[in-house]
Amino acid sequence: MQADMLCTSMASGTALIYDEEMTTHKLLWSDPICDIEVPERLSSSYEQLKCYHLVERCVQVPAREGSEEEILLVHSSEHLEMAKSTQTMNEEELKRVSGNYDAFFFHPNTYCCARLAVGATLQLVDAVMLGKVCNGMALVRPPGHHSQKNAANGFCLFNNVAIAAEYAKLKYSLQRILIVDWDVHHGQGTQYIFEEDPSVLYFSWHRYEHQEFWPSLKESDYDAVGLGRGKGFNVNLPWNKVGMENSDYLAAFFHVLLPMAFEFDPELVIVSSGYDSGIGDPEGQMNATPEVFAHLTHFLMQLANGRLCVILEGGYHLKSLSESVCMTVKTLLGDPVPQITGEMAPCLSAVESIQNVRAAHKPYWKWLMYEDTSFLQNLSTKSHVLKKPDLDPSTEYESKIINVNEIVKVERFLELHMKNILFPVPPIKTATTDSKGSAHLLPVPVHLVKEMDKSEIKALLSGFYADLVEEDKSLLSLGNMLVILDKILKKEVCNGIAASPTAAVSVAVALRHSVRFGFQRVLCIFVGDMQIIPNTEDGKILMIHICEKEQSEKTSSKHYISLNWKEDAEGNDFFAAVLGFILPIAYSYQPDLTVIAVGPNRSLGISGISLLFALLQGLAESRIFAVIEDTEITLMQSVAKVLVGASTPHFGVYVPPTQEKVNKIKLLRDQFQEEWKMLQCSVKDGISRN
Repeated sequence: MQADMLCTSMASGTALIYDEEMTTHKLLWSDPICDIEVPERLSSSYEQLKCYHLVERCVQVPAREGSEEEILLVHSSEHLEMAKSTQTMNEEELKRVSGNYDAFFFHPNTYCCARLAVGATLQLVDAVMLGKVCNGMALVRPPGHHSQKNAANGFCLFNNVAIAAEYAKLKYSLQRILIVDWDVHHGQGTQYIFEEDPSVLYFSWHRYEHQEFWPSLKESDYDAVGLGRGKGFNVNLPWNKVGMENSDYLAAFFHVLLPMAFEFDPELVIVSSGYDSGIGDPEGQMNATPEVFAHLTHFLMQLANGRLCVILEGGYHLKSLSESVCMTVKTLLGDPVPQITGEMAPCLSAVESIQNVRAAHKPYWKWLMYEDTSFLQNLSTKSHVLKKPDLDPSTEYESKIINVNEIVKVERFLELHMKNILFPVPPIKTATTDSKGSAHLLPVPVHLVKEMDKSEIKALLSGFYADLVEEDKSLLSLGNMLVILDKILKKEVCNGIAASPTAAVSVAVALRHSVRFGFQRVLCIFVGDMQIIPNTEDGKILMIHICEKEQSEKTSSKHYISLNWKEDAEGNDFFAAVLGFILPIAYSYQPDLTVIAVGPNRSLGISGISLLFALLQGLAESRIFAVIEDTEITLMQSVAKVLVGASTPHFGVYVPPTQEKVNKIKLLRDQFQEEWKMLQCSVKDGISRN
């Protein structure tokens, strides 16, 4: 069965798979290494999902046990037989067998739970691939990404995600699967299984600290790119210090994973979703807050026609884990994405790792072909690496008290943090008016709002916008535009789309209106000819103008950026500009509202414009206002589909950028990275966070 023949175009809904039986796998003896892998990891995550009323919104898919044949897709028969034999062992025997492996424990129910974890993962793959749902999450234990063909390892018995990839290739004839491993530990088991396989692109970021952090392998570094035909398809991004923040994770996506993923063009995306990379986790010691996982999930939903399977791996701070799980599921369900918090500047060590990964993979990827990449040998963290002294018994008790205090502190922080970032979802997703009688051509979920009458419009416009409005005929469209915009500003609708005979005039009015309303940061991206250039000097508006040729005498500045770009006739080469330039600037700015407008003589095709809308929906609590020339009904339809979330748009045939275009982006990056620090992807590029 071919992937493109599957009925996913009508897929809707998010699957959730959970089986309480998987909480029966537990540690029966004292082990300071394994005692963090507790059943409450599953139950507390599920309870938090219920608290947010997310369980009832998901499609409940039952778990099943994975069959022996399915497990043998990845593991040896010896490994399977060993696991089976533990079902009847007593505690002493279990302890002895567990001791044969690095950081693993057996319980009489472990084998059954591990089979359920495999089966739950495969149930999710089937539900997504058969179009029963768009996407989903499986809450499973034991996790899987450390387990190897013939060995349990790091709390993992069977490699759930690796089995799922092999299963999907076999059952659905898939030729390209992306595995994203955002757990804080390197999934060396998954790497070993696929390192010679060009059909699976494996990306892992992980705490590494120059091989000091478990699993302490040379092959977890950036230069392990795969073997044989698999060269270029194994991507390791090592974190060489603790304390990585939201901006570091986003930078890794912008400058490594996303450009690679769009070029690879996967038919299915599977996430090894470990949340020990989140704040408060005793293993990771990172500072990323739960909403970053909403943003990462949102980006991955734009790949593979939205076919996304998220499989739980690690996560050992129960509050951090459960909130991060909820952020992931809310995003899968299509809820607006919360504002990201923290300073939007990657740290020096993160930029060093990103630079080395790009250099290591330059020979294998077209998007890197013309990038000026070089390896960094003298890393800023090298001198900080010291062997951690073993705790003597007298200090171990003290250390545990400190850990308990830290857990409580993070719990309190997260209680407050989640209250601050979560907001009521507007009752209406997408709004428009029917001034041209063409609203019936837009997707069904688009909501029609009542139009203003002419006298109301005149009164409003003459008071504040008279200098912008010269022609009476544009009054009606401006009034309709303001009706939709007001609904967005008042958070009654999430996003909106307006047709306009003069997009530049409409945008000028919309921007001034938004600032008058009280918004402090409005991002505007204008595609095409723009007759009116808004005043951006006070920083309340950031304008990115995309056109074929220079449109005005106004020179680029921090808040007015001109990007001359003509889309390639062969396909969509705009990925490079969006991922390498527009998205990093937008995230650096952190707008309260995003306005995307399309005027006459646009230099981008529908696929490039759709890409802009899809990726920028992660900003400003997903508040996006689209203003489009009223002759562009096909474009209106495509944009409306993106905004309502009806389906993931097709972004056209991937075309790598020409050398001229790569150089253009590099020049712009060099010009603006001091102001917009998320642009930094190499150390010589600028100053990062310390």
